[in-house]
Amino acid sequence: MDKGRGAEANRYSLDGVDATLWRKLISSPDQLRQRVVLALSEIFVVSMNGLPIAWPQFATAGYVDMLEERCFGSFRALIEGVTLSPAMGVYLAMRGNRKEDLKSGRQPDENYAREVMQLFTIGLNQLNADGTPKMVGGKTVDTYTLQQITDLARVFTGWDFDVDSSDVDGLDFSYMKRPMRQNASRFSTGEKKVLDTVIPATADGAAAMKVALDTLAAHPNVGPFIGRQLIQRLVASNPSPAYVQRVAAVFDNNGKGVRGDMRAVIKAILLDTEARTRSTAPGGGKLREPVQRMIQWARTVGLSSPGDLWAVGDTSNPSSRLGQSPMRSGSVFNFFRPGYVPPNSQLGTNNVTAPEFQLCNESTVAGYLNYMQGLVGNGVGDMKPDYTADLALVADAPALVRRQALLMGGGDISEATITTIATAVATIKADTDTNKLNRVKASWLMMLAAPEYQVQK
Repeated sequence: MDKGRGAEANRYSLDGVDATLWRKLISSPDQLRQRVVLALSEIFVVSMNGLPIAWPQFATAGYVDMLEERCFGSFRALIEGVTLSPAMGVYLAMRGNRKEDLKSGRQPDENYAREVMQLFTIGLNQLNADGTPKMVGGKTVDTYTLQQITDLARVFTGWDFDVDSSDVDGLDFSYMKRPMRQNASRFSTGEKKVLDTVIPATADGAAAMKVALDTLAAHPNVGPFIGRQLIQRLVASNPSPAYVQRVAAVFDNNGKGVRGDMRAVIKAILLDTEARTRSTAPGGGKLREPVQRMIQWARTVGLSSPGDLWAVGDTSNPSSRLGQSPMRSGSVFNFFRPGYVPPNSQLGTNNVTAPEFQLCNESTVAGYLNYMQGLVGNGVGDMKPDYTADLALVADAPALVRRQALLMGGGDISEATITTIATAVATIKADTDTNKLNRVKASWLMMLAAPEYQVQK
């Protein structure tokens, strides 16, 4: 149901998108699927801020639904879903892309052709199976040339929304749920190429795209390139080459001769020894994204919305909110780059990739804590935390903090930190219901602020 958001007045509105995203992320029972969808949305990036079209709210929702439906299927089906999504078609200008016109000098738009290679499949450099760059003469080797971008752009022509011709008023937004369709009159004629594979002139738009996506999905870079980014999003910012290679091997073959089995890849990532063993290395683990911290806390305290409003809204503001909000990246390069190394830091000195630190600065540290203080204290709208389990332990400050540490840190919070928080909490009297609640809220806020919690080991 669109809750009335399909009315004419909402044709160019994003109203309701944030609410439905938060509802899914915080309350949906398929928690792993939601976690993987969030990860995929940060690799195959579409931002609702970059959809200047009618029905952007349904374009965004349709894209997230597609990721949900395909996240545990084949990579080949996933990349086709991404490519033909109306939202992606708009965001990276593939929708309405037309064949070349010699008279006017028009050439096909190269945006999607570039990004589908650079960001979504093979990356900029040829990789070894463990994700390290192949080196020739001390230099990296490009995976494609500028000419190959131009060649591939001709494949991505002729696609547009699958609009019902009977919808003269443009009020049927259901096409945002359907893949784009091919318009043969706008498709480039003649022979085409994807990398070194020739696509014959006889191939129509759908056939040409199939060859292109088949070729890219079969490239040896995809396993280590996509596998490493999924490890970064789910487990560790700076995974070892051996970890990447083990995951890439599963991408190449799930054990039954199937390539690109995303279910098997996710399983391999989460059950790997490096994922199941607490890292003691200075560069081990990952900084939890602000959005992930908020979602984990919300799920832990049973945050719900009785009125189904989920009025969290846009949390992008870095000084007063999280500095990050689902599906609201500033560009196709996500909130942070997978290869980001924090400058002027110990991580930087040791060349440790730590993408999430690109969001971490004086403003966002304070903004996150101020925002979480408000959430912990008051909830938002009709969303109120349930502190029943905390209040049962409120008289025993160490027990209260230890429970929260286990739920949030999974064993990563040291006794020293637990003692520090518990000592502070114990200074708050527990003689009235108000003071008891203040103890609980203070404990939660300090736990959310603790570096040992924020860094997932």
